[in-house]
Amino acid sequence: MTPKKKIRKKLLAAHRKWREARMIAKGLVSTRHPLLVHIIPTRRCNLACTYCNEFDDFSKPVPTDEMFRRIDRLGHMGTAVVTISGGEPLLHPDLDDIIRRIRKNGIIAGLITNGYLLVADRIERLNRAGLEYLQISIDNAIPDDVSKKSLKVLDQKLQLLAQHAEFHVNINSVLGSGIRNPEDALNVAHRAVELGFTSTVGLIHDGNGQIQPLGPREREIFEEIMALGKRSFSRVNRFQHNIAAGRENDWRCRAGSRYLYICEDGLVHYCSQQRGFPGIPLEQYTLEHRRREFLTKKGCAPGCTVSCVHQISVVDSWRAAQTLHPSQQPAAQPASSLIQLSNSSDPE
Repeated sequence: MTPKKKIRKKLLAAHRKWREARMIAKGLVSTRHPLLVHIIPTRRCNLACTYCNEFDDFSKPVPTDEMFRRIDRLGHMGTAVVTISGGEPLLHPDLDDIIRRIRKNGIIAGLITNGYLLVADRIERLNRAGLEYLQISIDNAIPDDVSKKSLKVLDQKLQLLAQHAEFHVNINSVLGSGIRNPEDALNVAHRAVELGFTSTVGLIHDGNGQIQPLGPREREIFEEIMALGKRSFSRVNRFQHNIAAGRENDWRCRAGSRYLYICEDGLVHYCSQQRGFPGIPLEQYTLEHRRREFLTKKGCAPGCTVSCVHQISVVDSWRAAQTLHPSQQPAAQPASSLIQLSNSSDPE
């Protein structure tokens, strides 16, 4: 990376931190707007990891004009951060235009990808589009029949990101039941830090996003990975450590209000692991809906591992108690999946 590009990267990083701080301050002042939205431009993925319940191999991308309408609607709500997920979002032919639309609405733009489709030119295009945060999950050191997202395959992609990316990069490693070599997570985390990225660790959970405790060695590795990152506002609580020990958390989940999951059909859900509730189209999702969900107690909350919702809910942990109950139970999902436990200061 040239000296000029290094200076530009530092200036962009400072600007991101300022925008993030402003987002947190705005969230402390008002509860009227979503803080984080995950939006799906395509359910299709070029991989087929056996633990994942968030992909298929046939869906068409959401039409770009429809994505623009959804993003504009989120902008009208005052949304602080939109993270594009999937499926594999890099399969959407107009992803760069979607990122630009997010930025045009004054929203922080993030992306979650498996990284397979990243080449130098693609990274530069993401720079020009205005991407601010990117995350890749790496599941093992060597590809196996569970996941092809291995350090061996993706290390070259990570080097390209270190050389070209002007956005923040976070690498997520994985621990838990079904992971054959827990030491791989530690190797992935150290490689991320070596390349100048932040590192997070993910835990296997069940199909409803519920806790699965770690074994003794896995907990040691978990603590070591957590220690690699700096503490942020979202880690003033004990969420992550309780989850690793299989303990429930007592908290107020603000999903459906401060955090929204928008599926490819444009419906609002609590999160990726509770798809089906409330299941209201985004264009019909009003401030009144968000206010109700802000005060609604979720039955899945005590054993929840969905870290992004934990982090966003911390902003309002001191606010109104939840006295309402959902009119129906959140929909269960049939397969196990992953969720990151963040040890970085990313708004994602």
